[in-house]
Amino acid sequence: MDPNGDTLETLKTLPLIPLRDLVVFPATLVPFTIGRPSSVQALEKSSETERLIVLAAQMDPSLDNPSPKDIYSMGVTAKVIRTASVDDKNVKVIVEGKRRARILEVLSSQPFYQVLIKEVRVYDEAGKEAGEELGVVLPLFEEYLKFNPGANVQAILPALRDHSPDRIADIVSSHLFLPLDEKQNLLETINSLERLRRIRFLLESEIYRLQASQRKDGRAAAAGKRKTVFTPGVSVGSAGAKKDEPAGEVEELRKKVAAAKMPPDASDKARKELERLESMPPLSAEATVCRNYLDWLIALPWTKKSREKRDLAEAERILNEDHYGLDKVKERILEYLSIRQLVKDPKGVILGLVGPPGVGKSSLAKSIARATGRKFVRLSLGGVRDEAEIRGHRRTYIGAYPGRIIQMIKRAGTRNPVFLLDEVDKMSMDFRGDPASALMEVLDPEQNNAFLDHYIDTDFDLSQVMFIVTANALEPVPRPLIDRMEIIRILGYTEEEKIQIGKRFLWPKQLKAHGLKPSNLAASDAALAKLIDDYTREAGVRNLEREITRICRKVVKRVVEKGRDRKEKVSVNNLEGYLGVPKFRRPAMDREDEIGVATGMAWTEFGGELLTFEAMKVHGKGTFLLTGQMGEVMQESARAAFSFVRAKVFELNVAKDVTKDFDIHIHVPEGAIPKEGPSAGITIAVAILSLLTEIPVSKKLAISGEITLRGRVLPVGGIKEKLLAAYREGIREAVLPRDNKADLKDLPKTILQNMTIHLVENMDDVLKLVLTRPLPLVPGPARPDGEKTEARAGEAAAGTAAEAKALPEPPITH
Repeated sequence: MDPNGDTLETLKTLPLIPLRDLVVFPATLVPFTIGRPSSVQALEKSSETERLIVLAAQMDPSLDNPSPKDIYSMGVTAKVIRTASVDDKNVKVIVEGKRRARILEVLSSQPFYQVLIKEVRVYDEAGKEAGEELGVVLPLFEEYLKFNPGANVQAILPALRDHSPDRIADIVSSHLFLPLDEKQNLLETINSLERLRRIRFLLESEIYRLQASQRKDGRAAAAGKRKTVFTPGVSVGSAGAKKDEPAGEVEELRKKVAAAKMPPDASDKARKELERLESMPPLSAEATVCRNYLDWLIALPWTKKSREKRDLAEAERILNEDHYGLDKVKERILEYLSIRQLVKDPKGVILGLVGPPGVGKSSLAKSIARATGRKFVRLSLGGVRDEAEIRGHRRTYIGAYPGRIIQMIKRAGTRNPVFLLDEVDKMSMDFRGDPASALMEVLDPEQNNAFLDHYIDTDFDLSQVMFIVTANALEPVPRPLIDRMEIIRILGYTEEEKIQIGKRFLWPKQLKAHGLKPSNLAASDAALAKLIDDYTREAGVRNLEREITRICRKVVKRVVEKGRDRKEKVSVNNLEGYLGVPKFRRPAMDREDEIGVATGMAWTEFGGELLTFEAMKVHGKGTFLLTGQMGEVMQESARAAFSFVRAKVFELNVAKDVTKDFDIHIHVPEGAIPKEGPSAGITIAVAILSLLTEIPVSKKLAISGEITLRGRVLPVGGIKEKLLAAYREGIREAVLPRDNKADLKDLPKTILQNMTIHLVENMDDVLKLVLTRPLPLVPGPARPDGEKTEARAGEAAAGTAAEAKALPEPPITH
């Protein structure tokens, strides 16, 4: 997708005909005559391209041989319908416009133009706004055609029926008598809603000009039948006309302004706009802008509020009815409702729900709205890169409208809805501004009571809105924006939690969606457990619901074929009959322990993952190799681990020159996936030490922790997600830094009851746990410089200047 919503098609190479004073639109039949030899040859070439050709207007019609820079880059692909020779030089052509096409490159200009183009499929707005614009544009176009004595109104108007807004906009554009650059502008306007707004402005202005011309002609005024002949290329103007704005419309607007109960500043602006509207011609573009602005001011809920539910028991029942678990979020909502019991007008709540996909962040926002009795609106921020999407456009621009915040408030109809800002971490920025910066005012409780939208141009109070922001990860979100939210992490579910969610929510939901009764289809807990283990691998339950849907579809087919009384039960034995071969193979925990292979734990924005770290030594020059798409931080962590191991070698009963005569290669499988972070440090150190000492690493443990040069183990993040991933894979023992002890309080009871978690402070503790037999320590091993040292990893890693010189740092290659 490009910024305007275009879908880019396959590139094509086609002949080009430059046109003089003519812009061809898609979905229109256009006749014209060509006479230039290059154009005739391009027409003949179209017989080799399925009669397709590119038509683009030249900027200066007087040029006989336009260069590529003299031709507009946006044209259309057209199909040649009919050709007829007029004389020896000229050919009459009828073409049908197909799609907009952008010229990417001129491949040749002799003997005719051959160009590389990409077709552009227009983003067609078919919503309520487009329908409203069509309701205005079509009557204006019908009135506009009445001024053209040569227009076949009875043939044109039926062609506008049963078409999309995009097709209608193109048909109307093709029948307007406008300057070349104005028509080209309409062709290059990709968004159909914006094009309709532009056409509306042009029609109103042109009708006003033509009516003024009629009034100026006394004979036309006397007869009332004279038609004004179009003059191509006449500029659009708005010369003086008598004021014929119906007084009733202005009075009606004045009553609506009074009933809206606006604050003083907004009320003053509405009053001034009404005064301006009274003094304007009714069909002028400025009058339309005034009316639209007044409509927005009137439609906003300045004082209207939803009546909140304050019954804590009822709110808790609704939250539990819709979601299983998520106790922290539910507790925070109940706390807020409790505050409402004691404080009349507390500040709005701004919650940030952060967690992997499929854990229920968006659906939880709907439940909060239901539990509090508020209206619910959702704004997806994924792909938003324009600040005007948040703050709106200034009214000086043609087609200006308010930002999405004000639009959603209008849609809600109240000033205190539950407002979901979804996928805030997917926003981006470009030359049009930074939408994240614009959101800071929206999400700041100290400022959002006077939110200023550029279009409305007056303060609107957002302090009563309950904002709920969702994200998969906080790293892409600017720190000032995070500081304005109360962050609540929604982490992955355990297998037991997924079974309960499947039984209580997903299974009944899909039965109802597929028209099945509980008697038609049932499933055992063991079958759900196998479904979760063998067919899904995720932190949330989105894929679980998808697999349940597959089962329901198969059963629906059998119910239709064999009768509505058919009963089926999904069990462990017949699950493959419904879903096929399992998608995931769980690791076999009874396989042999391996030398140089350690299991680590990683955090991703989609939940926790297990990573296998493999170490191998080959004859070489002491090079340290890293593969598997390790990021910079992970490379530094691996380097620190290797330096620790090289120092530790002098305590072990291994060859002292092993790090000089061998290359050490560390690989993390699934090399197409980037990996980053310091938490793999102790895992890499374990894999290397296992390789050098030839002692296997236990497969029963998963490891995570950052390593220092002295062998200390530092805390890491994402503990819950990592342990959930290990638990899902059947691992029941984990090694973590001692400083992460506080993070264990938030773990589910299932993890605490069924997993053994070892907390360590240094690498000596780690090695005692993960290696299958003790290290072969040698007291006081000889150093390369003849000195002795104590068998302590920290002292060995620190070393002396002489030791550092004796053990030069090997290069890292990857």
